[in-house]
Amino acid sequence: MSAAESATAIQRNQVDLLDFIDWSGVECLNQSSSHSLSNALKQGYREDEGLNLESDADEQLLIYIPFTQVIKLHSVVVMGSEEEGPKTVKLFANREHMGFSNVSDFPPSDTAVLSSDNLKGKPVVLKYVKFQNVRSLTIFIEDNQSGSEITKVQKIALYGSTVETTDMKGLKKIEDH
Repeated sequence: MSAAESATAIQRNQVDLLDFIDWSGVECLNQSSSHSLSNALKQGYREDEGLNLESDADEQLLIYIPFTQVIKLHSVVVMGSEEEGPKTVKLFANREHMGFSNVSDFPPSDTAVLSSDNLKGKPVVLKYVKFQNVRSLTIFIEDNQSGSEITKVQKIALYGSTVETTDMKGLKKIEDH
């Protein structure tokens, strides 16, 4: 798929939400120490096909991404190889403190089974109604294409728009007089 085709799958008013990620709170469980989440998520790194996020003990990855402001999530791009790329991806809006022990206790906001087109960069359009007021996103990569022990993610990109709201962190409490 060409870049032009890929871009048309993302609506015009949707932007790459990279600038709205609260990097201080980003977490990834079961990542390889030498192949961490920043390889797939950060600008510049995620465009380098030689860099990957890799799972460590088994094929699963649990990624927590908080945002600096409320966003509407429209679509995601999750790229990887045809063998070790992610297969089943479950997305949870505004669900904090999830671990592998409780991830199956909650219904996902949406689930995607990635095709080879998705792994090459075709966006997965989400159930938009479920991702309207998103403060954080948890991405659970349940398995990979071949059932191997290591899952490799080359790129994760999130597309959507911001919700115009007041930045609560920027407000100061008014003391009672």
